[in-house]
Amino acid sequence: MTLEKNRWNDEFVDNVISVLLRTGVLLSAVIVLTGGIMYLIQYRHLHPDYRTFQSEPTSLHRFGSILHGVVTFHSRSWMQLGLLILVATPVARVAFSIFAFIKQRDRTYVVLTLVVLCVLLFGLMEH
Repeated sequence: MTLEKNRWNDEFVDNVISVLLRTGVLLSAVIVLTGGIMYLIQYRHLHPDYRTFQSEPTSLHRFGSILHGVVTFHSRSWMQLGLLILVATPVARVAFSIFAFIKQRDRTYVVLTLVVLCVLLFGLMEH
């Protein structure tokens, strides 16, 4: 039992969180960059009309449509997935923190971090 608790010390948790954040940001950057390159290749002959505003396609509003677009190599879907991963990275950090506080048996921080996670998820779902 002491070995399990010692393994989840602050330094270990900080290292895991730093790897989680770096991995999320780098993965997001690679996916957005890939989508950007695909976009430039796919639409290289398109001349944009800046006089009229064109919103993003509605297919980029739903996660299932984004995944379908990624599988079918639509560049905008790739960029949107990268942005979703970027937004999900700090949420994953908070979720991992809850798990770490449970392992450390720190009930106060478990409750506080659950509140933070609920606020984050509510803010994301409010749209």
